[in-house]
Amino acid sequence: MKLENILVIGGTGKTGRKIVHLLKESGHNVRVGSRSAQPSFDWHQPGNWSKALSGMDKVYITYQPDLAVPGALEAIEELVNQARKSSVKKLVLLSGKGEREAELCEQVVIHSGIDYTIVRASWFNQNFNENFLLDPVLDGVVALPQAEVKIPFVDTDDIAEVAVKAILDDKHNGQIYQLTGPELLTFKQAIATIANASNRAITFVPISIQEYSQGMRDANVPEDFIWLIEYLFTEVLGNPKNSEITNDIEQVLKRKPISFTEYAEKVAATGVWNSLKETV
Repeated sequence: MKLENILVIGGTGKTGRKIVHLLKESGHNVRVGSRSAQPSFDWHQPGNWSKALSGMDKVYITYQPDLAVPGALEAIEELVNQARKSSVKKLVLLSGKGEREAELCEQVVIHSGIDYTIVRASWFNQNFNENFLLDPVLDGVVALPQAEVKIPFVDTDDIAEVAVKAILDDKHNGQIYQLTGPELLTFKQAIATIANASNRAITFVPISIQEYSQGMRDANVPEDFIWLIEYLFTEVLGNPKNSEITNDIEQVLKRKPISFTEYAEKVAATGVWNSLKETV
């Protein structure tokens, strides 16, 4: 097996850190792309990107906070330009399933002249234990809009494994993979699964997007994050195509994707959903 030099942008994030681990296990030379790494990678400091790209054969790209936000397209364009100058041979882009703005960024990668794979992912299971839904779960009351929408939640372990296959194997060049879990769940069903796995009483409350946004503003959440959440709940969850289950994970990994129940039981065993929130 040829060992590769691979830059993992977002290498400390939900998918990136797992990709770094898998690649290092296989003996590859991995450079973590993060603000704290040396050389550092910061999406707001394009003047430093060439140092992170130098000597790299392949690059995994995850844009924070999301490819849909203003400025993402320009950033991806500049990254692709610098990747070409650095003679990068392969780009693997993490994208969002059903995000029109993200698809514009995909096109930049697709038409870059560099080998590529696009990995479009549905909503992460890990939003419930590593992201903005953890605090409501710990509070025991989860209030969310789009209560009736059925979502094929996908696990970041599966995303990471698919991404590593795409990075290392040329047979995935030119492919667009759409990654989903094996079942459709509403938020209420997902919360019920978490409650059962963690042996806790957790209430789900359906609310409007307006109520949800106002709640975030009352909690002094930054406006750019509120915009992103509104976009994800309306444009993404409101897109019927995002309720489709695909078999791309099974096609690439030759196994079934991780179910939400499997995810919930694994996370519950860590105790994270049973920890007490600190109170002031």
